[in-house]
Amino acid sequence: MKWVLGTAFAALSAASAWAGCASDEEIAAFVAAYTANTPAQALGAEGSMTDALCTQKKLAAALEPHMGPVIGYKAGLTARPAQERFGMKEPVQGVLYRDMMLEDGAAVPLPWGAVPMVEADLVLVVGDAAINAAQTPAGVLEHIAAIRPFIELPDLTLAGGQPITGVTLTAMGVGPKLGVLGAAIAVENPVTMADALAAMTVTLRDAGGKVLVSVPGKAVMGNPANPVLWLMSKGVGLQPGDLVSVGSFGPLVPPQETGGGVSVSYEGLPGDPVISVSFLPSS
Repeated sequence: MKWVLGTAFAALSAASAWAGCASDEEIAAFVAAYTANTPAQALGAEGSMTDALCTQKKLAAALEPHMGPVIGYKAGLTARPAQERFGMKEPVQGVLYRDMMLEDGAAVPLPWGAVPMVEADLVLVVGDAAINAAQTPAGVLEHIAAIRPFIELPDLTLAGGQPITGVTLTAMGVGPKLGVLGAAIAVENPVTMADALAAMTVTLRDAGGKVLVSVPGKAVMGNPANPVLWLMSKGVGLQPGDLVSVGSFGPLVPPQETGGGVSVSYEGLPGDPVISVSFLPSS
């Protein structure tokens, strides 16, 4: 897959072109901590968002031997409360790796990261490159091959006291680690599906059925297709087969508060799908 992550990379001849881009040594230290599930030092805390995207690209290349290639993108901080918490006025962009993806019903050993979290999410699978000209949620969905329920299991990674900001989140790719993909849902009518995505209710429940999060689809930027438009506005060029994670429906939940697993339901999508994951206690 050709990976194009923002127009900021177009003029980059070498990562060292930006002083704020993480050094090879900093990247190596972060990868060592990330792969060992131990707390890491923040990357690029004093840099700009442009620096953070440079660091993100270097980190993705360094993680490929461990996580597989980048297969898509993720939008983070897509809900207004999350943006306000991190002092942002817009979302942040990250990446998805091939080997992070698990099937519905997977059992995941604890912990899967230094700071593991759970979030109700959704993935849109790009059908064709004409999506890059879309300007509305329905226009996006005209070029989506499938919608897939998604429980993301990110790792916020950073050691206590390290700054978690829009810049440091972007630098580390917005915390990708694992994720559970549900069965594909076809987009038969883009306009109807756009309405359904905004109106659906996404509910995250713990292993005992207790509701932890329940929000409407419109909680994500007014419509879960809008993060795709936002990513493209930042210069991300989408290709057929790319996955796009639209961001968290509601706050992230620590796995220790789930009773050993979670399920996520999408009431209002065709078939009212439900997906789940269980967590295996560490030995």
